[in-house]
Amino acid sequence: MSGTPVPNRHSGRPLHGEPILERAFRILGAFTETGESLPLHRLAARAGLPKSTTSRIANQLMGVGALERLDDGEFIVGLQLLEIASLAPRGHGLRAAALPFMEDLHQVTRQHILLAVRDGHEAVLVERLSARDAAAVKYRVGGRLPLTETGIGIALLTHAPDQVRDEALSGVPDASHLRRLMATVRMEGVCAMTGPNPLRTGPTTMSTVAAPILNHRGDLLGALSIVAPDEGGTQAAVRIALRTASLAVSRTIGL
Repeated sequence: MSGTPVPNRHSGRPLHGEPILERAFRILGAFTETGESLPLHRLAARAGLPKSTTSRIANQLMGVGALERLDDGEFIVGLQLLEIASLAPRGHGLRAAALPFMEDLHQVTRQHILLAVRDGHEAVLVERLSARDAAAVKYRVGGRLPLTETGIGIALLTHAPDQVRDEALSGVPDASHLRRLMATVRMEGVCAMTGPNPLRTGPTTMSTVAAPILNHRGDLLGALSIVAPDEGGTQAAVRIALRTASLAVSRTIGL
């Protein structure tokens, strides 16, 4: 049987013959935090590759600007990736249209304003505006979030293809709750939810309000979200403001 090689079940290392491009992306995907630097041994461990293989491919990535190396020998993501990523139409074009309305929401709420698009079974954050005194969150630009665990993910999942929606719901214990949230998105154009703060510092609960961004045909372009501490962030005024902003972004893109 042919197909993409899978990592060794015990070592996490790829089977012989895995394409070098896939290994290179595994190395690039090892970076999970903004500005993070990794020594070779940690980079190799996260990528699930031998140190010798990681070193060879990392040097090739440095040659094209995808990675850079600090004076202490640790690796960081290179500027060339930022230049290429900025050309992605699904993220950059949507971001340009949404940013003025995100700035308005940011000024009014003084909280976190998120913009994301769907990529398979995950949400990819393409922009985040945060007030200096807003409660800390784990979200970062370029980071990935599960569609079933965040408000912005649920807003995206609501308008995902049936197969994606069914596959996502099959893996959660309380699918009925998610279906109710998605029904709210379809009826009201917005959903709100409150849950425990995954960080050990700051408020014990965080709230999120999210709204999908659709084009004039009803196709999903992305989603907006406001993340704030406690249940105050789900008040009617916040839901109305976010829904208004999502519709404004849709109209801007349609002009």
